[in-house]
Amino acid sequence: MRAFLVMITVLVVRVLVSPGASADPLPREQLEPYVRAPFSLGERLSDNGVYALLNSGGSEAGYVFETEPLAPLPGFSGAPINMLVVLDLEGRFMDVQLIAHNEPIFVSGLGEAPFYKFFEQYGGLSISDSIVVGTPYGDGASGSSLVYLDGVTKATASVRIAHESVMGAALAVAREKMQGLATTPPAFPDPDHEEALTWDDLASQGIATRKTVSNAQVDALFSGTLWAEDDPEANEFPDEAFLDLWIVDLGPKSIARAVLAEDTFDELQRFLAISDNDEPILLIESARHGLVSDDFVRNTAPDWISAEQDGFPIALRDADLFVELVPDAPEGAAMILRTDRRLGFDPSRPWTLKVLAVREHGMFQPEIGSVTLESQHQTPPRFFLQPVQHVPVPPWREALRNRQADLVWLGVFLVGLVPVLAFGMNRLAGARLFTPIRLGVLAVVVGFVGWWGQGQLSIVTVLGVIRTATEGGSFAFLVYDPFSLAVWAVAILGFVAWGRGLFCGWLCPFGALQEFAHHLGRALRIPQVEPSPKWDRRLKWLKYIVLAALVITVFVAPDQVDKAAEVEPFKTAITTYFLREWYYVAYAVFWIVAAMVLFKGFCRYLCPLGAFMAIGGLLRGRDWIARRAECGSPCQLCRVKCKYGAIERQGKIRYDECFQCLDCVTIHDDPQQCVPLILSRRKGTRDAVAAQ
Repeated sequence: MRAFLVMITVLVVRVLVSPGASADPLPREQLEPYVRAPFSLGERLSDNGVYALLNSGGSEAGYVFETEPLAPLPGFSGAPINMLVVLDLEGRFMDVQLIAHNEPIFVSGLGEAPFYKFFEQYGGLSISDSIVVGTPYGDGASGSSLVYLDGVTKATASVRIAHESVMGAALAVAREKMQGLATTPPAFPDPDHEEALTWDDLASQGIATRKTVSNAQVDALFSGTLWAEDDPEANEFPDEAFLDLWIVDLGPKSIARAVLAEDTFDELQRFLAISDNDEPILLIESARHGLVSDDFVRNTAPDWISAEQDGFPIALRDADLFVELVPDAPEGAAMILRTDRRLGFDPSRPWTLKVLAVREHGMFQPEIGSVTLESQHQTPPRFFLQPVQHVPVPPWREALRNRQADLVWLGVFLVGLVPVLAFGMNRLAGARLFTPIRLGVLAVVVGFVGWWGQGQLSIVTVLGVIRTATEGGSFAFLVYDPFSLAVWAVAILGFVAWGRGLFCGWLCPFGALQEFAHHLGRALRIPQVEPSPKWDRRLKWLKYIVLAALVITVFVAPDQVDKAAEVEPFKTAITTYFLREWYYVAYAVFWIVAAMVLFKGFCRYLCPLGAFMAIGGLLRGRDWIARRAECGSPCQLCRVKCKYGAIERQGKIRYDECFQCLDCVTIHDDPQQCVPLILSRRKGTRDAVAAQ
């Protein structure tokens, strides 16, 4: 058996260092059914599976993509959760659907319905929103720009992994396909900022920016081109203004009130109440250029005017508002343009307005030439609120925050238990109330560690690590459940001191349930069944065969791993409180009832996690159970009393099968039970009598 365990260890190590592979996007024919009418799937835009989204008229309306090729964050099975995401051109989620997953809690635990429902919450949200999974705590939601998604009870870690995948993939597409799209909350006018301003104040303080260009300056720009002589008025009046343009941001009310007549101001406020993400820009042109051509259509993008910020274009559109200015404002053509702050425009930072100066050459089918006149503008930041940017908290930190209280209590429990087992084991085993103390500890393990904390370790985690190692990817999925990770850490550290005994004997909730069932069976005087030593040895090989079969399944049929792992009844008995399909419940109850007559039969003979933990028997640094020369020959009491069959006839402890129940320690230290001590005491008594 020792050789078999070494073989398993080598297999796991080889798996952990083997190279991984990346996932390919689904074929088009498999992706198309997920796109909801009236939209359809357009052309493929990239090798990582990003497609154009087409509306009913065949125009591009957004992007369609899977999360797995873009953000393959492994779930608890080791396989990524794959979602379909549909973004519109402005970065809003139109749809998020679950395509495929192997999350154990949903495969055959809670059922998949809650997982599908979770993704319905994304509709209408933007990738620039600060979205978190959870619920506001304290008064943290008051005035917060965080957007909360309801998680799924008992599966928060899984939905967090899914959310991180959705956001990671969406931002990857935004960076590639939506240049200029803001991924941070935009600045917006401060509704509480009041400042008495006049037009002269706007001009003197630079709140209104003026750009003037003379005819001679425009001529110089066209010099040497085909259109150099095509503006006679510029040649005749070189010093007169070709462009006299004022730029004013009307988002802040104090500024708008200083430049707009009362009726126009009121109309603008009604407009902004509906279009609250729009930033209105007033342009006043007093010279000969004008603002738009004769072909301009209202409520569309102006043909002579554009803008950019940080090298990215700003989408401008006519607000279609009648503009009347205050009496002391400049006279000229005036129009209000609007742009969506969510598309990357920050009015509190510098941006550039571009105006085309257009000339025509020729009478019939004239050739059009143009030069660009630029003007920088920035509205002082005091008029705006800049939301505090919520830097996404790493998933492990968010998980730690959500489980903070549970982790503290778990730490208290483990800090109390482990040192006692490490330094006071003999005193504990010799305590008069040892059995009640042990059952009290196991009650905490079932109630707090298992049912409340969901800290039941599972072979699923081991197989997930193997799958992640073989297919490539991150092991970050482990930190999404810090409670179980803490139990894992203690169990692995316990390998060095005790082998498998710390977890299997003291920290496994399902193992504790079986031990309670055993005590109930004894109390009811139910006859006990104990296989012969020969059959006991044979049956113990079953768990290693099951473990090997599960490891092979990872490579041969990875999608069936979670179903195969149902050989463990842990999910049914601990994770879902027996609230599952009847056959899963019947299976779990069978092993608990069986424990009433066959002491911890599942742990001893079938548990694949126990087989994996048995590797700890090879890793431990010492033989921690004291033995005497007489143990095994002639004394067989410990071997006979050991319910696990972990003591050989020669008295040697088989640590790969030892569950650290401490029964043999109790016997070893008890002068009323230990045969060598009894014989020694009797011999001492006879010697004392003879000496008299």
